[in-house]
Amino acid sequence: MHTRTVFYISDGTGITAEAFGNAILSQFEFKPRHVRLPFIDTVDKAHQVVRQINHVAEVEGRKPIVFTTLVDMQVLHVVRDGCKGMLLDMFGTFVQPLEKELGIKSLHRVGRFSDVSKSKAYNDRIEAINYSLAHDDGQSNRDLEAADVILVGVSRSGKTPTSLYLAMQHGLKAANYPLIPEDFERRQLPPALVPHRKKLFGLTIQPERLSQIRSERRPNSKYADLLNCRQEVAEAEAMMRRAGIRWLSTTTKSIEEIATTILQEVRPERLEY
Repeated sequence: MHTRTVFYISDGTGITAEAFGNAILSQFEFKPRHVRLPFIDTVDKAHQVVRQINHVAEVEGRKPIVFTTLVDMQVLHVVRDGCKGMLLDMFGTFVQPLEKELGIKSLHRVGRFSDVSKSKAYNDRIEAINYSLAHDDGQSNRDLEAADVILVGVSRSGKTPTSLYLAMQHGLKAANYPLIPEDFERRQLPPALVPHRKKLFGLTIQPERLSQIRSERRPNSKYADLLNCRQEVAEAEAMMRRAGIRWLSTTTKSIEEIATTILQEVRPERLEY
């Protein structure tokens, strides 16, 4: 059972409010119910939101927590003055002090995705996503020279989600390639990867965790057998050491942590904006 309802209200997608709010709430050990309310861009919608928040407050007998990134002041006033929740206005908390410090007015632009068709960074991100999807799990060897990074590792070590995260969040063209028994028998990297050794980054994982993950996909199979997982991981790590490939263990790391480590190694300039 959840212990508190948390609302994320925005006149855009609500992604910023949710990401920021979740980062703060992660510091507290409790299980909230999340409600994201995007595109609240009129006074009428604001009144509907207020009624929803107040109904929850009445039913649960405690104040909902309300994170907002509302830009329209009329909409914000309706929510701020009418809701019976604990309101955390992120733009008001940060934008107004920055306006004062910088001596300039903010754009007060609704949503971070405005005018995306004119954004080179956005179009680059879409291109990177398409590239990463086309080069997932070794599907294609074509155009590997265009890759920013090529992830290698045993099956189910986290290559695909990391590749897509790097593409979606940072615009990196990330290919990924599985190391398979044939590679271990030859004790060499897949031939298609050899010319791109400098772009390679390895992912490994504890065999016990790998066995658990694989068992969810193929229970009672050799693929998921712990002994087989131990052998594959050992062979993969030995291959990475021989080839001089940078690598890390994904066992206890989030996708965000894995991606940030890779960025620091291969494209540190992408951590600057």
